[in-house]
Amino acid sequence: MPQNQIKQLAIVSGKGGTGKTTMAAGFASLAKNKVLVDCDVDAADLHLLLRPRVLKQEKYYGGRSPRVDLDKCTQCGLCTQVCRFDAVQNGVVDYVSCEGCGFCFHICPEKAIMMEEAFSGDWFVSETPYGPFVHARLGIGKENSGKLVTVVRKQAIEIAKEKGLGLILIDGPPGIGCPVTASLTGVDLTLAVTEPTLSGIHDLERILKLSDHFKIRSLVCINKYDINPENTDQIISYCKSKGVEIIGKIPYEPKVVEALVNRKTVIEYPCNEVQDILLKMWQTIVGLATGGKP
Repeated sequence: MPQNQIKQLAIVSGKGGTGKTTMAAGFASLAKNKVLVDCDVDAADLHLLLRPRVLKQEKYYGGRSPRVDLDKCTQCGLCTQVCRFDAVQNGVVDYVSCEGCGFCFHICPEKAIMMEEAFSGDWFVSETPYGPFVHARLGIGKENSGKLVTVVRKQAIEIAKEKGLGLILIDGPPGIGCPVTASLTGVDLTLAVTEPTLSGIHDLERILKLSDHFKIRSLVCINKYDINPENTDQIISYCKSKGVEIIGKIPYEPKVVEALVNRKTVIEYPCNEVQDILLKMWQTIVGLATGGKP
């Protein structure tokens, strides 16, 4: 299937803890002919609900780290003096502190320091009860998660083309940083999940501005809308002023927690009216993101 025929939906939040992954897993139960992607490579958790069986695992090299040739090193101490992270001491590199900036490499008069590719994590292609799933795990303290997101998304597109699947369903990372930008580039539609808290309102505004910057249509879902009606009204008013459609308001429901504890999606576990709301939301999304083909 040509890439331009593959529709991509990104579920984002602007902040963590709004229920974005729970919603993505619910949609995974409803969507057909799709590839699932977890772009939150720093703290991936969609796999906890999708129960994947790993088919392929690849190492990811996303940065560079210095290596000191002690045979050439004269212990002049210049690298120690210039390193603002105190990562090089007498020719020994502390890789936890090192930022990979390469200053020591450029400053070494003996050319004893080399910058080499650094192992940063792993990415996976898995099979789940809901379809193909591409996900990753960035190493502790590692950077370049935006690049790893790009790797994961490219792999998802290849799988969609190979299998003739028309939808890529993306569980995006929180915030508005590089991983989020990498998750949004080229998608057809975003669903911003928010909550009626001050931080939820603030970060919703940020993620909607980011989507608007990339000229991506955004929809909004207010999760646990009934915990603070005043803030919910503020979100509704803001979205109305920006011409952004709110396609769902989900009440606080303890059964959702029970579903997650049992590693079930909210579609598979009795969650009262939450299931009906999610189903209606998905029907709206299908019409916008896939031209009416679920």
